[in-house]
Amino acid sequence: MVRDVSTEQKIKEAAKRVFQKKGFGLTRTRDIAKEAGINLALLNYYYRSKENLFEIVMQESIEEMFFYLEHIMNNKQTTLTEKIDAGVLRYIEGMSKNSNLPLFLFSELQANPQHLFDRVKIPEGFIQETYMFKQINEQINKEKLNFTAIHFFINLVSMSIFPIIGQPFIKYVTKMDEKSFTDFIEQRKTLVPIWLKSMLKLV
Repeated sequence: MVRDVSTEQKIKEAAKRVFQKKGFGLTRTRDIAKEAGINLALLNYYYRSKENLFEIVMQESIEEMFFYLEHIMNNKQTTLTEKIDAGVLRYIEGMSKNSNLPLFLFSELQANPQHLFDRVKIPEGFIQETYMFKQINEQINKEKLNFTAIHFFINLVSMSIFPIIGQPFIKYVTKMDEKSFTDFIEQRKTLVPIWLKSMLKLV
């Protein structure tokens, strides 16, 4: 049988939706085949097993999640201020376009972290190796601040991503409608960088 790239992609997209909805443990290959509109034998021909398909989907999902920041964090031509502005903007916009992605990844981290770590090829401790990490440490030392660069990175990620993950909760407790929430996220593209730069005394 000749492998069809469009069929492979259709299976991967279906798998993403099912894994996002059910998680790895509760997902059956039969569920993915049904979602993709193909028979089980065809799915097995392309991907052999649920584990193999999961590894591929997770790899692509994590690459998608970190793609927005990788170039920014290692760009030696930009200032730390520019990196913060660009990083927050790309994180918020990237996650807004695929709001299931962080939930999908974080739910798997909670359910079976070792399963995820064994299959995903992101170097342990990669953040500490970035040029941005070096710039942050230099600024912390210069201003004699009493926190580490890791605290700063966690703030950057959580302040950018949490409102997207917590959208239903935020809408409920604040009585925001869809337009108000969209405006709220747009405002955070400007506000979050200001708060982060304030932490480092860059403003």
